[in-house]
Amino acid sequence: MADPVVFDAQVQKFAIQDSGGTERDISDYIVSIAGLPGPRDLNEATTLNRSGRAYHPTLENVTITLELVASQDATYGTDTIFGPLRTHTSTRTFYYGPFGSTGGYIKYTGSCWVRNYAITGRVGNLLVATVELQVQGTITRTTF
Repeated sequence: MADPVVFDAQVQKFAIQDSGGTERDISDYIVSIAGLPGPRDLNEATTLNRSGRAYHPTLENVTITLELVASQDATYGTDTIFGPLRTHTSTRTFYYGPFGSTGGYIKYTGSCWVRNYAITGRVGNLLVATVELQVQGTITRTTF
């Protein structure tokens, strides 16, 4: 049996449009990312005379959680991007490359709202920010 191909989590790529519509790769600020590709709801469709439950797939309901090192960098800083997006009135597009962005690798894309943006500070630790993104519509799986 062949050895599995493994990837270091540090090769992940994540980019999002800022409030002006410019795509910003914020991978260098991300500490952790969770939620993608994400769940979809299943409606129960069990009828009489069944020996087990049956389900019908319906809507995706994806929330992405990012933990980032907080920054005010003028171009890519977390507050520069997510501060204005917290109250923005339209969705922003994003992409996520869990294995990096080399040609042929998996890429997830979609549109989202910034549901929550919170900066947390604790003496003796780096200033961090947590961002919750609510996906609108579906996640698309393609390649770079």
